[in-house]
Amino acid sequence: MRDHEQQLNDAGASIVAVGLGGRHYAHGFREQTGITFPLLIDKDRQAYGAVGLKSASLLHLARKDNFAARQRAKEGGHRQHRLGKDPLQLGGSFIFAPDDQDLFVHVSETFGDNAEVGSLLEVLRNSQ
Repeated sequence: MRDHEQQLNDAGASIVAVGLGGRHYAHGFREQTGITFPLLIDKDRQAYGAVGLKSASLLHLARKDNFAARQRAKEGGHRQHRLGKDPLQLGGSFIFAPDDQDLFVHVSETFGDNAEVGSLLEVLRNSQ
């Protein structure tokens, strides 16, 4: 999201990240990744549960799609940061709009299973 923040903002989005760690971890994560958008802390996983995010197992590490995602990340210059509170927690991407509208929901099935930025931009542009 960091690399596409301006595009998403131009399309009408406000990016917010949600993490499991405490303030110290969030501060370090912000410094390591260079994100400038808000980073909220959900120590009790209330937001994670509300949107139905999943947890991985150690078997996910051996999946072909996970291996491919690790390769793409490595080739893109990304590296593994310090492990957080629950390294098996999977993420997701969402676009929420006023009046409780869920315009886009992507729940990750494994590590590296992220929503395509193009899909997010398309939904944003079509919602205006």
